[in-house]
Amino acid sequence: MPDAQPIALTIAGSDSSGGAGIQADLKTFAALGVYGASVITALTAQNTTGVSGVHDAPPEFVTAQIDAVFSDLDVAAVKIGMVSQTATIEAIVAGLDRWKPRYVVVDPVMVATSGAHLLAASAIDLLRKELLPRATVITPNLPEAGALLGTPVATVRAAIERQAHDLLQLGARAVLIKGGHGEDAESIDYLVTPEVTRAFSAARIATKNTHGTGCTLSSAIAAGLARGMPLEAAIEAAKRYVTAAIAAADTLAVGRGHGPLQHFHAFMPKHPSGEKKT
Repeated sequence: MPDAQPIALTIAGSDSSGGAGIQADLKTFAALGVYGASVITALTAQNTTGVSGVHDAPPEFVTAQIDAVFSDLDVAAVKIGMVSQTATIEAIVAGLDRWKPRYVVVDPVMVATSGAHLLAASAIDLLRKELLPRATVITPNLPEAGALLGTPVATVRAAIERQAHDLLQLGARAVLIKGGHGEDAESIDYLVTPEVTRAFSAARIATKNTHGTGCTLSSAIAAGLARGMPLEAAIEAAKRYVTAAIAAADTLAVGRGHGPLQHFHAFMPKHPSGEKKT
């Protein structure tokens, strides 16, 4: 008998240009050796230059997708991304309570890389009160952390860690505030749990092709958890994977705006010398 295939589920919006959302999540799962299933919360009309439309899936169909997946697949971890309306959050919360997955990674997607708002203002309070307390870890970026708390965006380590502790009080078991929006030479993510405060750093890479970075990091963490990694190890591995995917992003030359990451950088053909082509 072969070993059981680790399975991760993404509950998120679909990106028609393929760089973020469901598409980025499934690419990440595949690249990291995890079988990916999906529940689509919304369709977006978007490309590398922006979002031109959002069509929400009916909440009852979100429920149907959740039940179809969990009733048949042995889901080890769930990643939750774009949930643009209150009724969708209610359907997801009910599904989590019904099926009780072991690990839940919540990426509170509020604004796209292009600046488009992807979460209705009326849904923020419900996300804060009902979805975050069911999370193993939440992964807001700096602006999202501030928006969830109703405070200005933190810019220094002490303030970022203080916001992480405040978010922890909302019920999540761990908070990872992403530093991709910072301007330092290093991109530093801060993990805070009741027991641990830790920084994960990587050199900041000069590229405009960062579309889907947050989606990719959260789904990489979910993939690590699905494979049985402890949370800190899953975050460390996810950070390495995303950094390499950003470093290889310019090899894709996709679109005229903020292009996608190279999710399959590990499989890129190499020169005879052993170096990957650039």
